[in-house]
Amino acid sequence: MHHFISLADVTDLDALIRSGLMAKTNPFADEHLGHHKTIGLLFFNSSLRTRLSTEKAARNLGLNVMTLNVGSDSWGLEMEDGVLMNGDKAEHVREAAAVMGRYCDILAIRAFAGLTDRALDYKEQVMTQFARFAGVPIVNLESATRHPLQSLADCITIEEARTTYPLVPVRPKVVLTWLPHFKPLPQAVANSFSEWMNARAAAGKVEFVITNPEGYDLAPEFVGNARIEHDQNKAFEGADFIYGKNWSSYEHYGQVLTQDPSWAVTMDKMNLTNNGHFMHCLPVRRNLKVSDEVLDSPRSLVIEQAANREWSAQAVLREILLSL
Repeated sequence: MHHFISLADVTDLDALIRSGLMAKTNPFADEHLGHHKTIGLLFFNSSLRTRLSTEKAARNLGLNVMTLNVGSDSWGLEMEDGVLMNGDKAEHVREAAAVMGRYCDILAIRAFAGLTDRALDYKEQVMTQFARFAGVPIVNLESATRHPLQSLADCITIEEARTTYPLVPVRPKVVLTWLPHFKPLPQAVANSFSEWMNARAAAGKVEFVITNPEGYDLAPEFVGNARIEHDQNKAFEGADFIYGKNWSSYEHYGQVLTQDPSWAVTMDKMNLTNNGHFMHCLPVRRNLKVSDEVLDSPRSLVIEQAANREWSAQAVLREILLSL
């Protein structure tokens, strides 16, 4: 593996999941791989789990870690080519990425969607420009349209639950459900989870369903072969995993079309499932998106899911270090 920007960079998903699970049992087995090497973590947006888990995973592998909050710790970066730089961006990505690539062996970047220009967001300008000019492997810590480290952690969590909980079948039913929220949020987590679950479904590992209100269908390339169900209760029937997430409209880009509270996940809804488990990438707004009763129940996997972010990052960084 060279870059880790999307699922397309993964050659063997089963092996990558196994690598994450192995790292969890022996975190320091490969700490020699990062000896005298450096990773730079660049954050264009705030972070809690992504920052801490990636830093810890990198150190488990013996890497030196440098973290930069772009725009506050550094100059603002211009991403467009051929522009007259007479605005608020003091440095171009061409120079910045090239210099960072001289200081670091790997660059990991987090940059959210703007949610105003769909074409620009789905062009993935930040990741594309850094991959173009840095000269070193790029790791996606969440981009405008994807969050692959989260999705790998989700795959690890589901695989782990299949062996931990006796009622989870060999081919579980996994449901991604839209949740209500009062402000527009990116589609990145939902897109990415769908992309990875579609790959698992194609391999016969899961049955995958997406449920959301009318007007909230994801981009067709991310929906893939998943079944879309606009009746949430029907979608929940017999499910083994419920993955909750809010996203703004793709069709009416970046808009909040409804805040319908009936889409929140409650224990009554979880009782429609096959004793299903609840998942969420966090942070989550309690009792707006999901009830306390669900989050605090033994059926909630959100903490273990977040903990597995360390192992997903470690699995990816290990593969990249092996290729250097």
